[in-house]
Amino acid sequence: MCGHQPGGSSVNGNLPLELDGFVGRSVELSALARALDASRLVTVTGPGGIGKSRLAARAAAGRRTPPDGVWRVELAAVQDPEFLDYAVVETLGLTDHTTRAPREALLAHLAGRQLLLVLDGFEHLVDACAELVGELLRHAPGPAVLAVGRRPLDVAGERVFALGPLADDEAVELFAERAARQKTAYGDDPHVRELCRRLDGIPLAIELAAGRLRALSPEQLVERLDDRFRLLTGGGRDALPRHRTLRTAIGWSHELCTPEERLLWSRLSVFAGPFDLEAAEYVCSGNDLLSEEILDVLTALLDQSVVVREESATGVRYRMLDTVREYGAEWLEATGDAARLRRRHRDWYVGLATWCELDWFSPRQREVAVRIEAELPNLRCALEHCLTEPDGAQLARHLAGSLWFCWAGCGRLSEGRHWLERSLDLDPEGDHARLKALWVLGYVAILQGDAVPALAALQECRETAERTGDAIAVAYAEHRTGCLALVTDDMPRAETLLRSALERYREIGELNSNVLMGQVELAMARAFLGDLPDAVRLCEDVRRVCEDHGERWARSYALYVLAYAALGADDPARARALLTDCLTCAHAFHDLLGSVLSIELLALVTATEGDAAEAAVLQGAAGALWPSVGLPLFGSAYYNAPHELCETTARERLGDERYEECVRQGRALDREAAVSRALGLDRPPADLPAPRGPVRHAQPALETQEPAASPTRKGGETAG
Repeated sequence: MCGHQPGGSSVNGNLPLELDGFVGRSVELSALARALDASRLVTVTGPGGIGKSRLAARAAAGRRTPPDGVWRVELAAVQDPEFLDYAVVETLGLTDHTTRAPREALLAHLAGRQLLLVLDGFEHLVDACAELVGELLRHAPGPAVLAVGRRPLDVAGERVFALGPLADDEAVELFAERAARQKTAYGDDPHVRELCRRLDGIPLAIELAAGRLRALSPEQLVERLDDRFRLLTGGGRDALPRHRTLRTAIGWSHELCTPEERLLWSRLSVFAGPFDLEAAEYVCSGNDLLSEEILDVLTALLDQSVVVREESATGVRYRMLDTVREYGAEWLEATGDAARLRRRHRDWYVGLATWCELDWFSPRQREVAVRIEAELPNLRCALEHCLTEPDGAQLARHLAGSLWFCWAGCGRLSEGRHWLERSLDLDPEGDHARLKALWVLGYVAILQGDAVPALAALQECRETAERTGDAIAVAYAEHRTGCLALVTDDMPRAETLLRSALERYREIGELNSNVLMGQVELAMARAFLGDLPDAVRLCEDVRRVCEDHGERWARSYALYVLAYAALGADDPARARALLTDCLTCAHAFHDLLGSVLSIELLALVTATEGDAAEAAVLQGAAGALWPSVGLPLFGSAYYNAPHELCETTARERLGDERYEECVRQGRALDREAAVSRALGLDRPPADLPAPRGPVRHAQPALETQEPAASPTRKGGETAG
């Protein structure tokens, strides 16, 4: 899961579920609050449409917020149990660049935190969810879990809260509230009360009925519903269980739809998560439903509460409630059109990923990042479809490779590696899509600090590309092999490979964010070898090209190298300005590597400016982030030189005890707080002991810095 921090944010955490129009349930809210006070695991159970999610969200929002927030994980779009951990990690806003499994990263993050985790809609993932919750409660003493599903988790210590229907008066109140949205008004109408009674007080069924008020009166609704019940029960109303009541109400609503509305209802069920109008027009058109008709039919489904409209960072989007979507999916299968719809869904999202990859190198880069994050549930669905189709291997590799910017640029390395490896395992055919997936896999593995698999993927890519004459793949394989040399301190080899790759890019006319990153990496190698003027020349060129094209991600790394050079030239003010810009951009893209590198160098800037205590705090903050990136400073003597200089300077001024105290203070900061502190947005007044000697501004002396050793331990890539 893609992740924005995913979802919106409240005071602490995220709770984006809409709470407007919440009616009644005061008794249930009080009882649920008591249950949450008494147990670390409470599961709200009940049939679909009974109002479990809204009650849980209202209960969570109404409680005193735990120190580390309330976080709601929507699980409806998570079809594969393997992605449960990813969904939770994504919701919590964790970025982990290491090779750790998401579960390991999650447990490490939660170990010292106090928060409420709301797992909403787990019934199709019950075994995986039970295992996760059990492990979480055993290993992390602080978090509590509020689970929402149609059945219990059956985990030790679980307190089950079974939710029933609305009371009569509350059901009538809900109907009246939804009727007002339809521009109709009904008081305590006896037909309304009878309708709500016959619908068993199930909120979703009542909302669907209210959605028909523009065409039918409450009396007519009761009559039509009576006919439907008689067909199912032979006239005996009492024989219909509650879950059948909801299904009957949904089926009845379905019958009242026009043929076009029923057709669109079934076809929209192919979407794994929220979707926009353009996607619906492409995926759902054809065979008796024209593209230009989709908007009018969709609007009719909105009026009937079959589809819900949402405002998001990417504009207006739509979604179907789980129960309604399930009903539509059954009808889609019955029509025999499901395979065609799934192919159209796959094709739309393959096309979207391809377009977004091209648009990544443009002024719309940030918009692309937000769009891809919003589309992750549907992109995952498309990837899974490719991987399960007999002839889908090449398309799977194309899609996984095209999303390199999502995996590498937006902090989703672990998920990207999962899809890349699965697509490459299908068959060994050496087409261009396979070669691209190989170099992207190599890139991702480098960023995770996993050098051996990275080298194996890049070698296979280059050897096959040279044999088949694929000049583009040769260039990318050589480029990323140069990155690997850079972070393992083999600067002469890094320079040779990177220069050669850049020349290959020029020969074939390749220009994009990856190419510019290659030039930034060459500049970093030149800086490490002592040629700061050449490093500045290379990065100023990158900066100019980025600004011409509106590119921000590669530009942020060019700013990092320019800041490194500015420190070497004893210009800390310029270095701070460059790093502030760099960190702001990296954090906006959820690029944890770019963020932690910037904070490390800002610590040295701060020490150079004379504030040793704040420099130590920033070193502690960076130290807390590195476990989610990989080996601190890649195990590189070159990258570690500024860190060592900063630590030496700070210890000399503060003494060991005060230095360690400041580092501990920095380690206690979470990522948001660390970034704010480094940017000077959350910096408390200094309360320092007097320096033990005259204030000396540390001279970075980075230009001629030579490593004490050249370790070849695995690390991440400077290029993010």
